[in-house]
Amino acid sequence: MSYNLTDGIDLPSFFTLTAFQTIDSTNLAARKLADEGASEGQVIWALKQESGVGRRGRQWTSPEGNLYCSVLLRPNVSAVEGAKLSFLVAVALFDALKPYLPESIDLAVKWPNDLLINGRKTAGILLESRSNNDGRLDWLIIGTGINIRHYPKVTDGLPAISLEEVGAKLTTDQLLKSYLDNLLQLYQLWKQEGFSPIRQRWLARASGVGGPVTVRLSNEQFEGVFSGMDENGALVLTLPDGSTRLVTAGEVFLPTYK
Repeated sequence: MSYNLTDGIDLPSFFTLTAFQTIDSTNLAARKLADEGASEGQVIWALKQESGVGRRGRQWTSPEGNLYCSVLLRPNVSAVEGAKLSFLVAVALFDALKPYLPESIDLAVKWPNDLLINGRKTAGILLESRSNNDGRLDWLIIGTGINIRHYPKVTDGLPAISLEEVGAKLTTDQLLKSYLDNLLQLYQLWKQEGFSPIRQRWLARASGVGGPVTVRLSNEQFEGVFSGMDENGALVLTLPDGSTRLVTAGEVFLPTYK
């Protein structure tokens, strides 16, 4: 059942907010509403998830005290174009968190869609979509989980961290509003000017640009210099022999996290 959490949260009229005390997964609820014809801007927010899922099907631990939400968009673009919105979301999260963090804290985005504090993961982004017969998106759902108070002590990827651990002072509803305000501003910019200004903002906030990285794929691992990101969202890697390789999927590790 929905839970009356939304009083006092002043969001732009673009958004329709539905809140739950406990839910299986905000993405599952958003998908159901999308298939039922819900309008763009529908937001599902929960204090706790019982079946949260991260990238590659990984479990996303979801105790009460963190932020879990999913946003429904209908951007009317190809699936390839829609996938680039993960970078937009990463920038929106960065800009939402930055004002609440002490100046000494290193906040950065990491390719493709992680948000890091002092090299440790504090947020996850999961995009899900469905296309029409013409190949354009019927809907796209952006799921986010942000570690405000809690984080897993053991992970199968990057080590994690919470905002509270580094001295951030904010509530889940404050962060929800800040995130959605920034998300809408960037989404409107993207619709007006395309991916290029989003790409520029992402690169300005990215960790490891110009330095060595290790890329791990399902069948190989290789190293190079993180030279940038192209207009399709691929990581541009300069290999030891001077050649360039584009990485469109895989796990990227900076030297500190190997």
